[in-house]
Amino acid sequence: MDFFRKTLGGLKGSYYFRHFVFGAAISLLFIYIARQNPNGVEAGSIIFFIINAILYPYARFVYEQIIGFVLGDNVFYINAIVMLVAKFITMALCWIFSIFIAPLGLAYLYYHHSKAENQP
Repeated sequence: MDFFRKTLGGLKGSYYFRHFVFGAAISLLFIYIARQNPNGVEAGSIIFFIINAILYPYARFVYEQIIGFVLGDNVFYINAIVMLVAKFITMALCWIFSIFIAPLGLAYLYYHHSKAENQP
């Protein structure tokens, strides 16, 4: 039980919920697109979309940690349209690859919470 608390419960609830909503919205978009197929939707596709929605917050966590490390506290002034397009692209990429990226975030959360627990 401690393992699940340190990994799956490692993000703040509000952070997880916010990114879960975005991941679920992307999944629903892909399910809608898949339903337009005259042959129907494969069960494997639906399962993949659901897994991606669940893991998306952890993949996004990894992405934001890397970007925070690379950019630091720098502020960039760019066109809002360009920023929104970049945001949607990064959201889509994090969602698509969440099954591969999220385990890194879960491992980091486990390490971080285990280390914090062992400190006096």
